Amino acid sequence: MEVLKAGGACRGLSHEDSSVVSFDFCRRTEDTARFFCTAGRGMECFVAREVKEKLAAEEVECILGKIFFTAKTNVSKLREIKSGERLFLLLRKQPPLTLSCNRGRGFNELKKKLIGEPCSWLDAVSIWQNLQSVSKYKLETESNTKALKRKSSMDSEVDLSEKLKKPAWEANDASQCLNDCQKNSSQDRNIDEHGMSTILEAPANFSEDTLPTSNRQHDFGFRVSCRCSGALGKIYTAEELGRMIGIAIIKEFGWKADLRNPDLEIFVHLNDEHSIVGFPLLRAPLASRAYIRSAGLRSTIAWAMASVAEISVGALVLDPMCGLGTILLEAAKEWPEACYLGIDLNKSPLQGAYDNVKAAGLTDCIELLQASAAKLPLLSESVDVVVSDIPFGKKFRDVQELFPCILEEIQRVLRVGGTVVLLLSQALHKQLLWHISGSHRTDRPLKAVSDEPSRAEMMNDSNPEESPRSSPNTSSASRDTRNDTSGGHMRWLKPAQSYCVSLGVTEAVIFKCKKVSAVPVR
Repeated sequence: MEVLKAGGACRGLSHEDSSVVSFDFCRRTEDTARFFCTAGRGMECFVAREVKEKLAAEEVECILGKIFFTAKTNVSKLREIKSGERLFLLLRKQPPLTLSCNRGRGFNELKKKLIGEPCSWLDAVSIWQNLQSVSKYKLETESNTKALKRKSSMDSEVDLSEKLKKPAWEANDASQCLNDCQKNSSQDRNIDEHGMSTILEAPANFSEDTLPTSNRQHDFGFRVSCRCSGALGKIYTAEELGRMIGIAIIKEFGWKADLRNPDLEIFVHLNDEHSIVGFPLLRAPLASRAYIRSAGLRSTIAWAMASVAEISVGALVLDPMCGLGTILLEAAKEWPEACYLGIDLNKSPLQGAYDNVKAAGLTDCIELLQASAAKLPLLSESVDVVVSDIPFGKKFRDVQELFPCILEEIQRVLRVGGTVVLLLSQALHKQLLWHISGSHRTDRPLKAVSDEPSRAEMMNDSNPEESPRSSPNTSSASRDTRNDTSGGHMRWLKPAQSYCVSLGVTEAVIFKCKKVSAVPVR
């Protein structure tokens, strides 16, 4: 059984390799650029596969939580990425930054290393504007680049902390204005889904006289979203670094810090492995779906499950515990030439699923039915694909108790050669493998998604029958499973792939298997 984890088989470069790669923005060809997409833990391999297939992307590189690639600057095509979270135009990717503990020296070092050549920023913003179809703002290009480099060679050597005995990022009018605005607008600072601190600066009393005339861009507003961890995070907070970067940009380009409605958001991620700067291409995250009215399972996870289900033209796809129908919606949007059936025992989620299906305009290919997953009203071997999120946790103990019955029904209605894709807790994943093979190989705890699987583990995962027996340190769920005499009674299902993914505070497994032979009639 193939097991893919974050940073595993999908990775183009290891963490060590990627940390020494330096990239400064440059147009690869007339119509291509370098992008990166953020992804949930365990979803990196899905994004990498998707950008290769949909965008014909090149130079695809995966690190934990991010996928870098070179592709054509076609926004409509870029919007088709369904397994990613947010999409960025890559401005800079460098080795980790090392800054002085002295705030004044640290400011100058940060400005020199992160801003670098102004022309690369202006070229990147120009590409970003074209992708945004923004024609209102005309930024200066190479002809005015020399005017932007005002005394940079001299200023970089000056320790501004000596002025007024203040840190460099507080020793001028611009920084004081940013500080005042930040205090007055603390309610507008937010933490996004990735734990990123967004620095929203709006200098209300900023004097344009503090900037050279050649640098002023009166109408172009920006804000900085900074995320910092590792050694640098022990010296500076994300707020401090975001403020310092904002001041450096104001001093270098004369852009206006805009709190509520910036033209450009600047994403900065600094850690012990890399330093990344990019511009978000879309206002809304890729994971947001306009066609889903009531959200259930996260859309990226639902799409990933459907993508490995091998849905073909005319296939009958069943979700025996459909809930709000997110998986069916994602599958039907991507593969509309199949037929979809959603079943759930409760009326409330079925009503929500119907509203979603109707809002998405998919009533012609998605049917909904109220029934029990433990007793499906379907003929044996009548379904081509089963894809479902099996509920788990204390709230769904009754579902977990019925899990063996649900598995038997899935096995019964699935045709030979059909595919099953399930989202399971780690405990249910172990139980399922026990039911399929009777092997104890899954009694060992699954490693965190960020861990790199060893060659021996990959070999063991590829063949359940040859895996080692259980270790003494097993969970109670595993011990209960070993005592189950029904182990191996679902041997007509063969494991194919497992993907460890994150659901936020919990870890889950996308498990895929195939039906290899018919179930004997009892």
